[in-house]
Amino acid sequence: MSTKEETPVADGDKPQTSSWKDYIYNPRTGEFIGRTAKSWALILLFYLVFYGFLAGMFTLTMWVMLQTLDDNIPTYRDRVASPGLVIRPRSLDIVFNRTDTKQYGQYVQHLENFLQQYNDTVQERNELCMVGEYYEQDDQEEKKVCQFKRSLLRQCSGLSDTTFGYTEGKPCVLVKMNRIIGLKPRGDPYINCTAKRESPLQMQYFPSEGRFDKMYFPYYGKNLHSTYVQPLVAVKLLLTKEDYNNELTVECKIEGSDLRNSDDRDKFLGRVTFRVKVVE
Repeated sequence: MSTKEETPVADGDKPQTSSWKDYIYNPRTGEFIGRTAKSWALILLFYLVFYGFLAGMFTLTMWVMLQTLDDNIPTYRDRVASPGLVIRPRSLDIVFNRTDTKQYGQYVQHLENFLQQYNDTVQERNELCMVGEYYEQDDQEEKKVCQFKRSLLRQCSGLSDTTFGYTEGKPCVLVKMNRIIGLKPRGDPYINCTAKRESPLQMQYFPSEGRFDKMYFPYYGKNLHSTYVQPLVAVKLLLTKEDYNNELTVECKIEGSDLRNSDDRDKFLGRVTFRVKVVE
């Protein structure tokens, strides 16, 4: 039998094997994670230009959009064409014992705090406006405010009767409209309240007939009309002893104008419903 002599392989002729270390950095080719420095530079340059272009487009779009906006007046106001009604004190369930000061004191204090901005001394700084006419100030940079003195609310002003009728069981409720920029209601808007029962409930309205005068419209927004106060209508519920200890549901609506007050989807649009119960 013949035998083959195995020829030793020189060190330079040994097959080269690659490892995971070579994938991270290959010293023979200078590649890092499979790419050369030039390849990485081109990729970084591409993404830099690409995302820079996107950022520029976004900035330009935002700038163009901001040019269409007004700091004082919303661009789109068609979703709220009619105002909602709210009452003060801020409660839709007014329940109290007329002989217990602690029970109705919270309502009295809330009304007093709310009417501070309507104090005659404060309102005298505002303008005496023409009754029955819109007070339009489109061409004036600084918008002025028409006077609405709390003394106009008479028996519900808290001046002659500091308890607003709560101590005698004939509480006062203040009704106001929410602010809507540019609103100019047509007609002669007024508040009309009814009790949901068979016999009518006697009420008194202040100012006379519960009217919102046109001179308090339009409203120009919080920035331009910073000292603006909404006109109020005070409703004094003339409850009798027969009404005590019974819960009465009262609904107030704005009537006499083009403002909506019967939208089934929004129970506060042009109307407000609250409950009153006086305990003796």
